[in-house]
Amino acid sequence: MTAGTAFQELVADGVTASVDGVSMLPETSLTVRPGENVVITGPNGAGKTTFLRILTGNMLPTAGTITLDGTRVDERDRTIRRVIAPLIGPIAGYRDLTVGDHLILVDQTWGGDRAGAAERIIAILERLDIYDFRDRYLSQLSSGQRQLVELSIVLLRPSALLVLDEPEQRLDTGRRELLSDVLRERVDAASSVVWVCHDQELAERTATRIERFPQHS
Repeated sequence: MTAGTAFQELVADGVTASVDGVSMLPETSLTVRPGENVVITGPNGAGKTTFLRILTGNMLPTAGTITLDGTRVDERDRTIRRVIAPLIGPIAGYRDLTVGDHLILVDQTWGGDRAGAAERIIAILERLDIYDFRDRYLSQLSSGQRQLVELSIVLLRPSALLVLDEPEQRLDTGRRELLSDVLRERVDAASSVVWVCHDQELAERTATRIERFPQHS
């Protein structure tokens, strides 16, 4: 787990989203600072995933602004990408690369020093209890195993803010506990997490703050 560029605050100010005149997200505001573990809950159709996409600069809001320390958030900006690490939807991956190969690729892409690569990769595999899967291809993993591998890819890259969409999905009870521990560790290290969660008990146990999105029509 590599530290990213530190930030002071991420601010969503009155953002909305609509497609062809249909509202996908009502006006929403949120401020995130270092050391916060913010869980977003709410019914299906409340705009949670849409909000995460806007928050990471993957999608432009119809109205309102997203700024990181006063700079507009755009996922194409490399500085922004060294602060915000998203996991929103499945990672495509490569059929002919093993789990370990994927992590090596991520580590080198983000400028990890070669001498310490093996140590970093082994550490993240062991922390998520997926070391035994290092030589498997993604197609050989169960849905829960793949979820943890995708989480390992995001955790390995530099970041100060994780943005995750339902990372608990497809994980059994034990692995949800593991997820909770890992996210708390990130926050204890002065990083931040914003994530959508449908497991209310997990959210209450893990979050420093819960934001509930209402259903909208």
